[in-house]
Amino acid sequence: MTSYCDYCNSQVEDTFNKVYHETQYGFPLQDDNLLFERLILEINQAGLSWITILKKADNFHSAYSHFDIDKISSYNETDRVRLLSDAGIIRNRLKVNAAIENARRIQSLRKEYGSFKGWLDSNHPQTLENWTKLFKRTFVFTGGEIVKEFLMSTGYLPGAHTPDCPIYNIVIAEGPAWILS
Repeated sequence: MTSYCDYCNSQVEDTFNKVYHETQYGFPLQDDNLLFERLILEINQAGLSWITILKKADNFHSAYSHFDIDKISSYNETDRVRLLSDAGIIRNRLKVNAAIENARRIQSLRKEYGSFKGWLDSNHPQTLENWTKLFKRTFVFTGGEIVKEFLMSTGYLPGAHTPDCPIYNIVIAEGPAWILS
């Protein structure tokens, strides 16, 4: 199986994946809105290529209020219609609804855990199987691949970078001890 590192290193002309690999993938995130952004982008990637999402990332930021959880949780039918007519993002009703509903669910998690990150940290470590079950109980539109990529891309599961990747040591230096182990 080819790792994301191998893929990025072989895609000389693909600056979107290369920049993402070298500056975001596997790096720990502290901010709830950034974690939420990654979850929503992973949900939107389902059935599509990651490059499609990376190319539309700026559009997603604008369309989804810069992934502000509190703003998105208050979206109404007018916002749904706006999002579903925005050609700059993925116009899928299930994915749009998932963004709004998951923002609301994160707000509920805050009551007990203080933050989305607090919820993630309080449940770490888990196996991928257990994480997937937990996400499916807690959120909508979160299958195994979405959960795996979300957790790897945010440092909660190992595997984002191979030990021979130059980014591997940078991620380790920025994250908690468990980030790539």
